[in-house]
Amino acid sequence: MTPAQILAAILLGMVISAVGTWQLQDWRLGKTLAEQGAQFQTDLAAIGNAAAAQARTEQVRRLATELQLASSDQQHTKELSDAKRNQALLRDRIATTELRLSVLLDATDSASGCNMPATTRTVGVVHAARRAQLDPAHAQRIIAITDTGDQGLIALRACQAYVRAIAP
Repeated sequence: MTPAQILAAILLGMVISAVGTWQLQDWRLGKTLAEQGAQFQTDLAAIGNAAAAQARTEQVRRLATELQLASSDQQHTKELSDAKRNQALLRDRIATTELRLSVLLDATDSASGCNMPATTRTVGVVHAARRAQLDPAHAQRIIAITDTGDQGLIALRACQAYVRAIAP
C-alpha cells in the first residue's frame, strides 16, 4: 500500500468512526429526549390532577358555605318574622286595653309628688310596690322602640353569622 492509500484508509476509518460516534450520540440524545418528554407528560398530568382535585375541594367548600349561609339566613328571617308578629300582637293587646304597661314608682322619692296607693291588685306580678299605668299612646311608642331594637339585634346576629361563615 502506498502512503496515499494508507492515508485514505486512515481518513476513511476516521470518517466511519465519526459517523458511528455521531449516530451513537444521536441515539443517546433521542433516548434522553424521549425520557424527558415522558417525564414532562407525567408531571403535567400530576399537576392537572392536583389542580382538578383542588378545584373540586374549593367547589365543595363553597357549596357548603352557601348552604350554611342559606340556612342561617332562613333562621334569621324566621326570627325577624316571629319578633314582628310578637310585637304586633303586643301592640294590639295594648290598643284593645287587654294589656296595660305600668312602671314601678320609687316609694322613697318624695319629690315625685305622685300619691299612688301602695296596694296591689290581684292581677299584678310585683307585690306591695307602687305602680303607675302608662298611657296607651306612650306604651305604643315604647313597643315601637323595642321592636326597632329587636330588629337591629336580629340583623346584627345575621351579619355576625355571615362574617363567621365566610371568614373562618
